[in-house]
Amino acid sequence: MAICLRHSLAQYFRRASVHTLSTQHDYIRPRKGDSVVVGMSGGVDSSVTAKLLADQDYDLSAVYMRNWDTRDESGTDKGCEWEKDWEDVQRVCTLLDIPCQMIDLSREYWNRVFEPSLRQWEDGVTPNPDVWCNKEIKFGALLEHLPTSSNLSSKTWFATGHYARKRWSKDPWNFKLHRPQLLRAADTIKDQTYFLAGISEDGLSRALFPLGDLLKSQVREIAKHHHLPTAERKESMGICFVGKKGKFGDFISSYIPPNPGPMIDLSTGSTVATHQGLWNYTIGQGARISGMKEKAFVVRKDIERNTIYIAPGADNPLLRCSTIHVTTFSFIWADAPPAGLHEPTGYRSHVKLMHKMKSVMCYIFGSPGTDEVTIKFDDSMSGISPGQVAVIYDTGGEWCLGCGVITDTVPLDEEIPCS
Repeated sequence: MAICLRHSLAQYFRRASVHTLSTQHDYIRPRKGDSVVVGMSGGVDSSVTAKLLADQDYDLSAVYMRNWDTRDESGTDKGCEWEKDWEDVQRVCTLLDIPCQMIDLSREYWNRVFEPSLRQWEDGVTPNPDVWCNKEIKFGALLEHLPTSSNLSSKTWFATGHYARKRWSKDPWNFKLHRPQLLRAADTIKDQTYFLAGISEDGLSRALFPLGDLLKSQVREIAKHHHLPTAERKESMGICFVGKKGKFGDFISSYIPPNPGPMIDLSTGSTVATHQGLWNYTIGQGARISGMKEKAFVVRKDIERNTIYIAPGADNPLLRCSTIHVTTFSFIWADAPPAGLHEPTGYRSHVKLMHKMKSVMCYIFGSPGTDEVTIKFDDSMSGISPGQVAVIYDTGGEWCLGCGVITDTVPLDEEIPCS
């Protein structure tokens, strides 16, 4: 394992050793004595990230973000999950002999992530708060709070435990300059570029992803080898503010009052049940209605009529979609959309609509001066919901280009939006 660790470190720190080149972002790797801040969560991934960087000759420190104020639920901080996370962060930092601090970003998280997501759930769409947390908080508000470098000629770098890679590419208009590219991780199962697709080029330029060339199993072994206190800690799953033991529906219901409406079976046109709020269901979800001969699935939500439409059968054509419309689309290279995007033939690319799914081939079409794009899949897909984030990759499927929010879908047999 010691040999494996040395090899991984050498590979990571050698990959962009050309930092003396003139770049659009000053230089592309931390230099000796540069300020590097590790964003830590209390988990094994960020702990190993800190360990890998602690072995380098940087001015290293760590920061823990407190994003959720649990007093909103219980009136007290006692017994809160963030306390356990913060304790683990401090234990790891003590072992590695690096300073750490906690920054309270709960207000920023509420205003920039949670409240907008809450309004979208209330409107019946399906947002992804984790994507916007990275854009607005980790690579937004947190960067604004990071300690400034004591070296006025250098910037503060920000390292995270994300499974992603970064490389530098020549600017297509000025080959003397270099720009950062967000690439998929070596561990294709753990790859987290989907969650990072909304960050800005400036944020990416300051980012370090030391785990990008490692497998999750290797990260665990490194943690055990160096006796990190979080080596055996289980992964946290789900939306952070719901909590590890919470149920999403119960949590959201504490913020949004019930709004009953009909559930209509499209195969018969009859009302078969009453829902308590559009946010309780997403497109493609099983409807769980007793008395139906065949299991039914949600195929459409009418926000204006507060109505949910269902249809029987997991393979029902009404669940499938060939085209989606996306808005607020932003490319990480904001001034350099891919060639072909504005052409009638479109840009050949890969797209992911969820973190866990495999990317699929598609064409993406855009119009100059707008943030709206249309994505047409090679093969139809099932269970796509407005509000989901569509993340685009290059033709080769490795370079993450950016993302936007799905507004509506076009079914296989229709030419007009169905949502």
